[in-house]
Amino acid sequence: MSKEITSREQDYSQWYNDLVLKGDLADYSAVRGCMVIKPYGFALWENMRDVLDRMFKDTGHQNAYFPLFVPKSLFEAEEKNAEGFAKECAVVTHYRLKNDPSQPGKLMVDPEAKLEEELVVRPTSEAIIWNTYKGWIQSYRDLPILVNQWANVVRWEMRTRLFLRTAEFLWQEGHTAHASKEEAIEETRKMLDVYADFVENWMAVPVIKGVKSPNERFAGAEDTYCIEALMQDGKALQAGTSHFLGQNFAKAFDVKFSDKENKLDYVWATSWGVSTRLIGALVMAHSDDDGLILPPKIAPIQVVIVPIYKGDEQKALIDVKAHELVKKLKGLGISVKYDNSDNSRPGWKFAEYEMKGIPVRMAIGARDMQNNVVEVARRDTKEKQTVSMDGIEFYVQTLLEEIQLHIYNKAKTYRDEHITKADDWNTFVNLLDTKGGFISAHWDGTAETEEQIKEQTKATIRCIPLDAKEEAGKCILTGKPSSVRVLFARAY
Repeated sequence: MSKEITSREQDYSQWYNDLVLKGDLADYSAVRGCMVIKPYGFALWENMRDVLDRMFKDTGHQNAYFPLFVPKSLFEAEEKNAEGFAKECAVVTHYRLKNDPSQPGKLMVDPEAKLEEELVVRPTSEAIIWNTYKGWIQSYRDLPILVNQWANVVRWEMRTRLFLRTAEFLWQEGHTAHASKEEAIEETRKMLDVYADFVENWMAVPVIKGVKSPNERFAGAEDTYCIEALMQDGKALQAGTSHFLGQNFAKAFDVKFSDKENKLDYVWATSWGVSTRLIGALVMAHSDDDGLILPPKIAPIQVVIVPIYKGDEQKALIDVKAHELVKKLKGLGISVKYDNSDNSRPGWKFAEYEMKGIPVRMAIGARDMQNNVVEVARRDTKEKQTVSMDGIEFYVQTLLEEIQLHIYNKAKTYRDEHITKADDWNTFVNLLDTKGGFISAHWDGTAETEEQIKEQTKATIRCIPLDAKEEAGKCILTGKPSSVRVLFARAY
């Protein structure tokens, strides 16, 4: 194990921070609670963003952009939404600074530059978007509106963690408008499936699709659907949400349309989003005590080639062969880096690329050249193979597919082994304290019981699984009747 990284067993939280910082994904910033996403971390986000963006467009959505600032009166229009986000809002009250006469060289807020109406820095965009939609929608012919925006939002968190919870973060938020309840619910479920597809098949993280309890649903929504993932410490992480908003925002902003019978009705709405917190999920679901493990489909660099040589003559020969190999790999759409820099020894490079989670590492030496072979090491299992250079690009292509599948299967096995049934309170508490993971248990359906369980154990209802079967049982806390099991977990 690298001495630079705290082990998972010793301190899981510090292990996570070490990986994010030493893996070159992000850094702390001068702004409390905000982070700097470094080029390697941003390249990872770009890959994730590009795949999702294509998936959104394939389902008929278009990108747009709405203002960062929301007039306070608009923010207040949908009461539940405003109340739900009020404690996390940053608010702009003035628009100018001036020299402070009492402290030369210092600036102060100009009291004469007070805004007529305060502006909320968006924690989410429903208010500004639905106020805009009012001017876009008159009849059923204007529907549906299928809009997404890539943006930053601000939620003034008191306890922050890189990627998982920061005061400012990057995300996408879809906001759609529909002529019927059925169409809006279909959209909500469709986008949940898009998220699940992406997280499982690209990020290699297995998820459970479900619906949130009323206590946990998005402020202003009729229903919140979610995908829940499990991290290696047995804690859950909400990886994405899709909300059926009913007509709540249409009523708040008076957005009506004439239907085919020329009758006026309020528009039906959805919103859905995922954020850079997915990078945190990626780190915690797959990585080990030696560094990051990234799934090949979204790794910024899929293959790195390191030459091993003595003298410029050997290096020149290896350079020629390596550049041929780079060309072949790129021809198959594989992202590859040839690191022939002479400022670090091969051993240091191996450790560096292991830390960064690059899926495949190839090493070429002078003797390898003579034997027409190359050493290939995979990051997930650390296995090494000596492989012929003939057709090596196809070998690597297949290997990357194997690594992607292996990473997913490993995470799924862990997840499946950590879904445990509990039929009584003592078993429930014991499982949370000793095993963790998802606890499948009966709940009486009341917010009061849910809150009591949370207060006593710090576990929340992560979701009611969409594939949950009806089953008569008794609530683990109150003993009252229950017809379906829900999933509890301690969570990020």
